[in-house]
Amino acid sequence: MNNSSSSLDLAKPNGVSILELVSTPSKIHGLHYVKGAIIFHDVFGSEHDLGVTQLRMSGVFIWPFQTLRMIANSGIDGDQGEEDYLLKSPYHLLGVYSSQVLQDSPPDKIQRLKNSLTRDREKQCIFELNVAVSQVPSTKNDGDKEHYHLEGLLESPSIDYDGECFSPIALNVTSLNIEVYYSKAVNYTLMVTFISFLQVLLLIRQMEHTNTQSGAAKVSILMIGQQSIMDAYLCLLHLTAGILIESLFNAFATAAFFKFVVFSIFEMRYLLAIWKASRPTSTGEGWETMRRELSVLYSRFYGILLGGILIMYEFHNFLRPILFIMYSFWIPQIVTNVTRDTRKPLHPHYIIGMTLTRLAIPMYMFGCPNNFMHIEPDIIWSIYLGIYMGLQALVLLLQHYLGSRWFIPHQILPEKYSYYRRIENDRVCGTDCVICMTSIDLTSRSSDYMVTPCDHLFHSGCLQRWMDIKMECPTCRRSLPPA
Repeated sequence: MNNSSSSLDLAKPNGVSILELVSTPSKIHGLHYVKGAIIFHDVFGSEHDLGVTQLRMSGVFIWPFQTLRMIANSGIDGDQGEEDYLLKSPYHLLGVYSSQVLQDSPPDKIQRLKNSLTRDREKQCIFELNVAVSQVPSTKNDGDKEHYHLEGLLESPSIDYDGECFSPIALNVTSLNIEVYYSKAVNYTLMVTFISFLQVLLLIRQMEHTNTQSGAAKVSILMIGQQSIMDAYLCLLHLTAGILIESLFNAFATAAFFKFVVFSIFEMRYLLAIWKASRPTSTGEGWETMRRELSVLYSRFYGILLGGILIMYEFHNFLRPILFIMYSFWIPQIVTNVTRDTRKPLHPHYIIGMTLTRLAIPMYMFGCPNNFMHIEPDIIWSIYLGIYMGLQALVLLLQHYLGSRWFIPHQILPEKYSYYRRIENDRVCGTDCVICMTSIDLTSRSSDYMVTPCDHLFHSGCLQRWMDIKMECPTCRRSLPPA
């Protein structure tokens, strides 16, 4: 773009413009009626505080001369549906210029769209667009769709003979194939649907792994809650995208439905199972107490859900740091394993599968250069996120195979009770294992039997299987320390 005059303060000599046109054949051969809008990004300077400006135009396209001529008058107010036309444009809704979407909040963006070139002008101007149209070869990714290159000038002589409204703006525009973006969007929703199906299978595997009260109590409720909130956000985002882009409603609604299934059916059910397992005493205190505690749990969950939406709305410019915080969902489980010294709370398939499936969407957004949202790829950030998630998963896997406190020096660890300690014969409370009802051979190796803190003896295999279900002594019901 050229530098502007005092009537229109352009932010910089060069900028981004979007030309959205709809043509209708006329009765005259080779003549097409054309209407649409031209949208400028970063047109005004900082004193106007405007980043997006649009101008509605209409005109004709003369096919034999490959010429497009359009005009607009600043003395005429825009149509009633001017903002709706722009907000429903597939190029905006598919995020062709997502850098603006990530920087501006929706109310700010709508306000900026309302401040068009045809408004807030001190004098009446006629905006004339004269461009030459030429056909360019399409790339292999665009199929057989024809592409066009438009090059020309946008001028605005004042109709009250007081000079130009602003100096001419040189335009250099290349057409985009909207069908390609629709196809990419459909492929993205298929990816999200497939990922959601895999997450359902992984959740079922994990729930079977911890199908006992003792097993569910080992799982961090914060870890599952954080993943539930993430899936709830994804469900809302895909549903909103489907409502805005009517032609892609079925695709986005399907992805939103699968995310809703993951969030509301499986993860919330697992969340309640973990909550009940961690409060075994509250289940026997009456329905009123349990209902009161359950209402507190739901209020906290949905309060955090709504609060997170407000935080992301206010700090949308810090999307990447927020994503790093959201993708720290394995850390609560790592801390729980260390503090409680729990044994194998998560299935290895669940750890690996969830890590990979959770990374798919941010890797597509910030790592794929041809994503349908046209977000500028950030390979370095994507690598950092992948390494960050990989380290969390690696720590969990090592805790599974080497012990929950494998990385903590033994010198600072508290003394741990040994179930394989030697016991004197005069302190033995019976030599029969009450679990399998067979006798215990005290002359054998000490690793063949286990002794509880209350001096009750059991076969090692019997007590270990028992502690996978309940962490209490089978004989006297006393609480047992971690093995």
